[in-house]
Amino acid sequence: KNPKWIVGFSDVTVIHSYINNLNIATIHGAMPITVAKASTESIESLRKSLFGESLNYEIPFDSANRLGNAKGEIVGGNLSILYSLMGSNAQIDCKGKILFIEDLDEYLYHIDRMMMSLKRCGCFDGLNGLIVGTMTKMKDNDIPWGKNANQIIEDVTKGYSFPILYNFPAGHFRDNRALIFGKQVSLKLNEKTSKLIFE
Repeated sequence: KNPKWIVGFSDVTVIHSYINNLNIATIHGAMPITVAKASTESIESLRKSLFGESLNYEIPFDSANRLGNAKGEIVGGNLSILYSLMGSNAQIDCKGKILFIEDLDEYLYHIDRMMMSLKRCGCFDGLNGLIVGTMTKMKDNDIPWGKNANQIIEDVTKGYSFPILYNFPAGHFRDNRALIFGKQVSLKLNEKTSKLIFE
């Protein structure tokens, strides 16, 4: 009835997803344990989110991006957790949304498995846009998978027209910029800049 901000990332994705399905916004951002090592930009973005100030990001062009514009509610979090929630009442709803994903310390074949599972459950069919944060400390097997995490994501999402922003500064590293899940955003990707604007 009187919701307070839930703030966090990684395993907190479980809470984000469940609460966002109730049409309540949450903040994907730095937690107390990470504040000491967080970048100035990370802390400032969290402050802006908490105090209702304008939150917009403009980052350099990345040649891996799939260009285009999209609008929708931003949802998501840690890819491994989103995968683990499939079939539950906290399963992510992707229809008409902008999906954010990031991960840490995963084998590359796990990234492929989880992305394929999202695809098979229909997550990408109604998706308006995809934002890929940091894929930190990815691991490979003795027989190499042959692609990095971003290349796996690109491969699994072939055939879809939604824009994709790669290497957004959010996830398991010190420059973990805040994202307000459950809010409407505009995603604008061109050959000069990449913009994420919270409306």
